[in-house]
Amino acid sequence: MPVDHYENFPVASILLPRRLRPPVEAIYAFARSADDIADEGDASPAQRLASLQEYDAQLDVIAAGGAPQGPIFARLAQMVAACALPLQPMRDLLSAFRQDVVTVRYADFDLLLDYCRRSANPVGALMLHLYGVHDAASLKQSDAVCSALQLINFWQDVAVDWAKGRIYIPLEDLARFGVTETQIADGVVDGRWRALMQFEIDRARALMLSGAPLALRLPGRVGWELRLVIQGGLRILERIEQADHDVFRRRPSLGRADWLAMLGRAMRMRA
Repeated sequence: MPVDHYENFPVASILLPRRLRPPVEAIYAFARSADDIADEGDASPAQRLASLQEYDAQLDVIAAGGAPQGPIFARLAQMVAACALPLQPMRDLLSAFRQDVVTVRYADFDLLLDYCRRSANPVGALMLHLYGVHDAASLKQSDAVCSALQLINFWQDVAVDWAKGRIYIPLEDLARFGVTETQIADGVVDGRWRALMQFEIDRARALMLSGAPLALRLPGRVGWELRLVIQGGLRILERIEQADHDVFRRRPSLGRADWLAMLGRAMRMRA
């Protein structure tokens, strides 16, 4: 199970209530396709930005009550109307995808968290809306879980992102631990790299745990879904540690034994 803010969408999960599957699938299709515009293929940055701008224009059509073009937006418009879905979280996602096209380094952690605020947190906000949860405390904890998942994805995908010309580890952290971009390019795992990765792991874990109580408050299947998502993120962090922080030669992933461990931990979660 890759930890990614879209791959963790419970699109096909048996835990997701049937009534929520159509809107979740519509949101997923929108987000996944927009993310692919920013990341996949051979389009130029200008072409990617233009395509993402068209996504924004289609959201404008939906907001005005018009008929958007294309099956993704037609389906999304139906779900927006049926579930009163807010459009701002989707606009925030597009903002993050545009940023991915033009920004390939982050000076400090605050800037990275601002990216997470738009690239990951909107997913949690939309899911809470579908669950009928709107209180400030729940939204704050959802943001923590989503941002943590995004950070975990960055830490497990250092090599993948480097191949795309991106580094999400804050530059101030690289400097603090004496790690250079050349070291990342060469996949050198030494004491400096291990110390850096442990620092980032601890930070992501603390953020995840700060939001974990939300899973205990959400009722029924929804709560269990979130418990497993949280445990999956935490398990990936353990996998990075077990690999002695080497994310270059084998991308941390989860197998059947991990899922069993996650289920057991989800059952034992306490406030």
